[in-house]
Amino acid sequence: MPDTHPTPTAPGGGLVPAPLSIDGPGRGTVRLGADTALAAGPGTEDTARWLRDALGAAFGLPLPPGSDTTPDTLALAVDPALPPEGYRLAADARWGVRITGGGPAGVFWGAQTLRQLLGPQAFRRAPLAPGRAAVLPEQTIEDGPRFAWRGMLLDVARHFLPKDGVLRTLDLLAAHKLNVLHLHLTDDQGWRIEIRRYPKLTEVGAWRERTKLGHRASPLWDERPHGGYYTQDDLREIVAYAAQRHITVVPEIDIPGHSQAAIAAYPELGNTDVIDTTSLKVWDTWGVNPNVLAPTDTTLRFYEHVLDEVLGLFPSPFVHIGGDECPKDQWRASATARARIAELSLADEDALQSWFIRHFDRWLTDRGRRLIGWDEILEGGLAPGAAVSSWRGYAGGIAAAKSGHDVVMCPEQQVYLDHRQHASPDEPVPIGFVRTLEDVYRFEPVPPELTAEQAAHVLGTQANVWTEVMDSQQRLDYQVFPRLAAFAEVAWSRLPAPAARDYQDFTRRMAAHYTRLDALGVDYRPPGGPLPWQKRPGVLGRPIDGAPPNV
Repeated sequence: MPDTHPTPTAPGGGLVPAPLSIDGPGRGTVRLGADTALAAGPGTEDTARWLRDALGAAFGLPLPPGSDTTPDTLALAVDPALPPEGYRLAADARWGVRITGGGPAGVFWGAQTLRQLLGPQAFRRAPLAPGRAAVLPEQTIEDGPRFAWRGMLLDVARHFLPKDGVLRTLDLLAAHKLNVLHLHLTDDQGWRIEIRRYPKLTEVGAWRERTKLGHRASPLWDERPHGGYYTQDDLREIVAYAAQRHITVVPEIDIPGHSQAAIAAYPELGNTDVIDTTSLKVWDTWGVNPNVLAPTDTTLRFYEHVLDEVLGLFPSPFVHIGGDECPKDQWRASATARARIAELSLADEDALQSWFIRHFDRWLTDRGRRLIGWDEILEGGLAPGAAVSSWRGYAGGIAAAKSGHDVVMCPEQQVYLDHRQHASPDEPVPIGFVRTLEDVYRFEPVPPELTAEQAAHVLGTQANVWTEVMDSQQRLDYQVFPRLAAFAEVAWSRLPAPAARDYQDFTRRMAAHYTRLDALGVDYRPPGGPLPWQKRPGVLGRPIDGAPPNV
């Protein structure tokens, strides 16, 4: 996409997300050139490597090691007096640039701000004009995030995104100061993680014969087989790449619903006394699937073994186990399930699902991890350490916070980025409610019903990217951007109440940010609507009219 947007002239270079404070822009300029040294204090080594890779490549700068006591230096340091993810960036022509963070992550976020200040060229992989210095205004920026959890869910189960696409996603999250990638690795339509004990999960479960094009009511099919998976070494690389960017990768292994790909690979996991599970294949369409896991000891041991390998790959303190959209019809028809309910003195099938979740909550807790799941896991009660992803609206998150559980707010009506961006019929495969850039900018993660003590349980927020109708990197870019930039500001910046937010100022800063996205090669939705190659005429969606409910 060509660089068609004007070069920014705003103080602070049109930073997104907005920092806490900017002091003194416009006094003069600081130049980073061939003689500029990079002084990296203890704890800043990852950021120093990243700066040499990113700015060194973009401007052709060697950035040799130096001392923070000499002029013309880019100096990095940790000062525990600052908040852990907070930073101070000071640019002065007399000595250069100093980035001080409360911890290594704070230094890295300061480096992301520096990159924005240097203009769109800083986001390219090779210099446009070799030998030209990088220039930024003299100024001091003080900054730090509102929320500790600033995330995006990426669904790689419905449409597989090759490893390089995940690494690119991590770079884009880092550029927006987002620090959690929730990786949705398993579903009815595909199993994407190598489990060495159970090779059929990827030999069989990672591949479907064909794929529904558009909404499940669409008559169209892509008759090509679709699939793929990440080897354990791929995932180690993804996790390490994320860690260098101070991003936590939270894995999701869906149970007890959304499990047909696993049952197709290992039929004994399903309700064999209700259906012929050997006839099941990896699902090729979308929606809520009736084929769920059987509540047997065999199933429990199988997923314990799966999670053993998952824990060895992902150091995240949280492991997401899904827990959503689990129809109970097969359990009601299953003598095995009814016997389990009687054995455990449970009230009904809903309590059986709660037993399922609680089992893995205890299992993870015993291994020093925390369970997090979709808000359905509240039904039947939760163990004290479990956390909730509130997706059906705010209600689940409110109930969880009031009960003392930690919450990540991701209500579908507000921050599901598969939802359409405009009411125009030109929007490609329109799904759900209209959620414009401004709508996302006015999203508020903390409901006013919560007291200060209850609100402290809101760990943060994440935008969810479900890929049923996103079958390529181009479609992913279109749905996610530019709305992820608005979401990032909601998650990072201390904004006023939604109605009082200065959206015009945000759009002014976005004029600068679009040039950065252009330089990164992001195929975002332009402000004026989709370009001809971004449209998908004839592919059926499922638009919902009217304003989304605040539930």
